[in-house]
Amino acid sequence: MENKSFRRGSFQSSTSDEDLVEVSGGTLDFSIVDDVPPLDREMMAEGFSSYNGGGMNGASKMMDFLEEPIPGVGTYEDFNTIDWVREKSRDRDRHREITNKSKESTWALIHSVSDAFSGWLLMLLIGLSAGALAGLIDISAHWMTDLKEGVCLNGFWYNHEHCCWNSPKTTFKDRDKCPEWRTWAQLLTGKEEGGAVAYVLNYFLYVVWALLFSLLAVLLVRGFAPYACGSGIPEIKTILSGFIIRGYLGKWTLLIKTITLVLAVSSGLSLGKEGPLVHVACCCGNILCHLFTKYRKNEAKRREVLSAAAAAGVSVAFGAPIGGVLFSLEEVSYYFPLKTLWRSFFAALVAAFTLRSINPFGNSRLVLFYVEFHTPWHLLELVPFILLGIFGGLWGAFFIRSNIAWCRRRKTTRLGRYPVTEVIAVTAITAILAFPNEYTRMSTSELISELFNDCSLLDSSKLCDYLNDFNSTKGDDLPDRAAGKGVHMAMWQLALALLLKVFITIFTFGMKVPSGLFIPSMAVGAITGRLLGVGMEQLAYYHHDWGIFKGWCSPGADCITPGLYAMVGAAACLGGVTRMTVSLVVIMFELTGGLEYIVPLMAAAMTSKWVADAIGREGIYDAHIRLNGYPFLEAKEEFSHKTLAMDVMRPRRNDPPLTVLTQDSMNVEDVEAVVSETTYSGYPVVVSKESQRLVGFVLRRDLIISIEMARKKQDGIVSSSLIYFTDHSPPLPPSSPSTLKLRNILDLSPFTVTDQTPMEIVVDIFRKLGLRQCLVTHNGKLLGIITKKDVLKHIAQMANQDPDSILFN
Repeated sequence: MENKSFRRGSFQSSTSDEDLVEVSGGTLDFSIVDDVPPLDREMMAEGFSSYNGGGMNGASKMMDFLEEPIPGVGTYEDFNTIDWVREKSRDRDRHREITNKSKESTWALIHSVSDAFSGWLLMLLIGLSAGALAGLIDISAHWMTDLKEGVCLNGFWYNHEHCCWNSPKTTFKDRDKCPEWRTWAQLLTGKEEGGAVAYVLNYFLYVVWALLFSLLAVLLVRGFAPYACGSGIPEIKTILSGFIIRGYLGKWTLLIKTITLVLAVSSGLSLGKEGPLVHVACCCGNILCHLFTKYRKNEAKRREVLSAAAAAGVSVAFGAPIGGVLFSLEEVSYYFPLKTLWRSFFAALVAAFTLRSINPFGNSRLVLFYVEFHTPWHLLELVPFILLGIFGGLWGAFFIRSNIAWCRRRKTTRLGRYPVTEVIAVTAITAILAFPNEYTRMSTSELISELFNDCSLLDSSKLCDYLNDFNSTKGDDLPDRAAGKGVHMAMWQLALALLLKVFITIFTFGMKVPSGLFIPSMAVGAITGRLLGVGMEQLAYYHHDWGIFKGWCSPGADCITPGLYAMVGAAACLGGVTRMTVSLVVIMFELTGGLEYIVPLMAAAMTSKWVADAIGREGIYDAHIRLNGYPFLEAKEEFSHKTLAMDVMRPRRNDPPLTVLTQDSMNVEDVEAVVSETTYSGYPVVVSKESQRLVGFVLRRDLIISIEMARKKQDGIVSSSLIYFTDHSPPLPPSSPSTLKLRNILDLSPFTVTDQTPMEIVVDIFRKLGLRQCLVTHNGKLLGIITKKDVLKHIAQMANQDPDSILFN
């Protein structure tokens, strides 16, 4: 229950502001959860009531300042877990009050309608902002990626593709070549033809631009918004489970993440923008929540909005609205009621529509690598698809172990002190190795688009350089053909690109720049799939008389689609790293626009999950949550150990007794001494220290704020004033100072279990109710307390892990 220590007189109450961010990862025992009866909740909102005048002739009197809510009571400190039960109860009370008032006047009815509509309006705003920012990021990253190689003479703001689209001299065959687009060597030397000097000059400037972009990105992150690094999904998951990190979803984080994401992607590092787009969308959601009181003042309601924002983020990242909703449900959300499902659907729809209106790629599609295949797959092809699934699972498990080992090394050694040097070194290695190979020089999204592509007669890509030994063809269905020199060369280049992507991604993910993992994982799978697909195609062409090809792969038939293998491989590798299944298949199916390939995708995704789970149970995001010590209680894992609540509760046998407050025998000085000498987030209140019969639970923060406010605004409150948590003041001598009644901040129904309750039930209660802590009793007497942190430490201990790793780092 470690928390910020209390210094008398220096406490500042902090109401939630725009930078209130719930963060994934922090010490979880900060939080305490209790259900508050309706009457007490109403009074808690108003503050505490005071009993002015001690003794029998003191009159009960409510002070004027108590009619208004006390700022800070019921809010949370940084790195605390929210009280889900209390937040949901508050919202029900608020809703009940609005509904009752709506029958009294027309104005109250309008207020009730606007309150009900505010959720949908908020989703509309989130969808619009997420779609607009995604379009801006896509256009900027595309332009800056091409800037490393050259510039357009018609206007420096045109990327390579748009520059040549506007040129009257562009031919379809050489559509990427036009006199308006100049490489840096052509600009600097003034010569058209290439040569060794031009190659070296282009090489040098490519590396310089890459270093410049990555240096800018890491300096901006380090100087203005340290929370803008990484993908953000592990933190979003922890925030959605109820943790608070102020600033993680704030204005500065949004601004810096948007700018540095463009720079990081443009630098050519092995990272993607898809994961960070979820963080960007959640920042939009958190900031826009402050426009609506219902969401600004209730942390549980805000988390419902963030779940929908995450869906909008994936919707614009992949152009997959349905996949976005399922991703939020399957991968990031902790609490996902039906209402949130509908609102996520609406937010994802608006975001996708906004991005489609912007049309960032100029192809009327939401993503760069949208593809359509025309050839049906054959049942026997399930064998190579499952092989791709096995590869995806093995790659996923290998990547997670390697990346976590490297990130742990970064955290525990001197390497972590030099983030700028690390980013520059990795960028330099990536750029130097990437430039000579055209498949690593292009952006990863373009590479995936190229690999997914189904070859047509007009394709000028080396991957489509087949020997055309036929007279005619029908439409898009080209027969399988022998590979030409271009295909052979492309296979070697892709094999080298695969090696680079496999190893460099391990060191890139987790650096102090925005970095997503979806695109690099998909690239590894797509390269592997394309290599296998071309191999299968050539096997079918040269050995069509084999038994396995007879009947469906006759000469002149188009029976193998290498692009489909690339797509299945991409799904397999992404599934192996993230352990997504349903949402992954839907995202991939929305990318291709064809229902026909759902079975191959399902087979590959399921196989990769089985294989990866057999090697290690955690996906990459869960592994990073554990590495960072975030207080995240995984809902998917079973707790199967036979331990009891008394084995986990504190205090243990040799520990000092539990710190408690009594209901009517402690004065202000005694309570302040307890608060200043301990760092706990809250205190049980008992009848007396002798009886130890439980009365309720009071939060440290509410206690501090209430006492400070009473000292300022209520006459006669001094250090010797009695504090009581009962309905009526205990009898006191007439000369005693004013008393302070704090019953209204007392939770009269804290969650309790007996000391013999099995821990599997306790763990289940913590997961399903989102508790911060529960109290342990024996025959009605208070024995101890179990916090969320205690539960996580116990789970780690049972799994033979270091229990002290459960601390926000």
